[in-house]
Amino acid sequence: MGEWKETYLGEYADVLNGFAFKSEDFSSKGVPVIKIKNVASGKIKMDDVQFYPHELTDKLNKFLILKGSILIAMTGSHATQPSSMVGRVSRYDLEYNSLLNQRVGKIYSKDLKKLNETFLYYFLVQNDVTLDLAINAGGSANQANIAPEQIKSIPISLPAIEEQKSIASILSSLDNKIDLLHRQNKTLEALAETLFRQCFVEEAEGLENKTLDELIVFDPKEKVSSNIEYTFFDMKCLSNSSMAIADGIKRTVNSGSSFRNGDTLLAKITPCLENGKTGFAMNLEEDELARGSTEFIVMRAKEGTSPYFVYCLARYSDFRNTAILSMTGTSGRQRVQSAVLKDYEIKYSEDAMENFHNTCQPYFEKIKSNQIQIRTLTCLRDMLLPKLMSGEVRVKDAKKVARICE
Repeated sequence: MGEWKETYLGEYADVLNGFAFKSEDFSSKGVPVIKIKNVASGKIKMDDVQFYPHELTDKLNKFLILKGSILIAMTGSHATQPSSMVGRVSRYDLEYNSLLNQRVGKIYSKDLKKLNETFLYYFLVQNDVTLDLAINAGGSANQANIAPEQIKSIPISLPAIEEQKSIASILSSLDNKIDLLHRQNKTLEALAETLFRQCFVEEAEGLENKTLDELIVFDPKEKVSSNIEYTFFDMKCLSNSSMAIADGIKRTVNSGSSFRNGDTLLAKITPCLENGKTGFAMNLEEDELARGSTEFIVMRAKEGTSPYFVYCLARYSDFRNTAILSMTGTSGRQRVQSAVLKDYEIKYSEDAMENFHNTCQPYFEKIKSNQIQIRTLTCLRDMLLPKLMSGEVRVKDAKKVARICE
């Protein structure tokens, strides 16, 4: 589809640095302001977002973030801390507008007939591009900074605009499918949690009280060896909003928690518990024993208890509030007391548990199937991304691979 042009990003793209808002400018209502902490790798996170409550002036209008905007963290950690690393890029995919705070950059095409912005986004999220920016960032030992000129000096190999659009379309279609599966899983989780409240809280009149010690094993004991490599999961593997547990790594482990498929993992430290970190193990190998952080509480269903009940209980607000109130220790590192959780009471009957389990089982099986597909599609996208961006794999071949995997 034509020759690729070797050039620098600044020939076709520009970078807008954010506005220097003052602390007194923020409120609990108004236009959201995107700060560095909201720029994750790939997507914007609106956790703890602050708002600008005043009418927008002409001066501020140029700092508006619209759907599709490409944002980059221009301050952050050095390359040794990937989760907060400088240079990470997000695509703003929300329907409402936000404002750009200082040290967050907006990267945009100067001419859409020459540089497609979706192509530009996928170029910037490549690991090599982000890592190169972080390695060459200035700043102190604890903080790295990049300037707009550094971003504009990134070398880029640019195909003709039609091939850019085709490459962007392939990668977007994979990401759209991944997003759809994530949304399906969120819906299924919400259905299960709603059913839990109906069965054991809202419509549980007349059911007997049971303590969790009668229904759940907390931190089950497993026979482990210090000479065997187990799949290990740390706190970063737990999500704030999903039951999915990110991939672990093989390593020998001398201490920590142990768990199997069907177990629920509950973060027991602050602030991870308050932030909602909870996971459900479902994608381990059959009969695999995995190891985890010492900061997990492992909750395993006893005979007659549904493992889905245990997970939904761990997401239930009253239970989580009880866990938070049970925390003891120093202010910076408080921990949940498992003994308090064992005494927590919930309404129960065998019929309610059986009905709940039978209704939820297909939800969780579909979630598991979706998670497997998400992993496959994510690996495909990550494999194709650098190859498409370099011209090593051409569009027609990538389309064939994508069709097979879907």
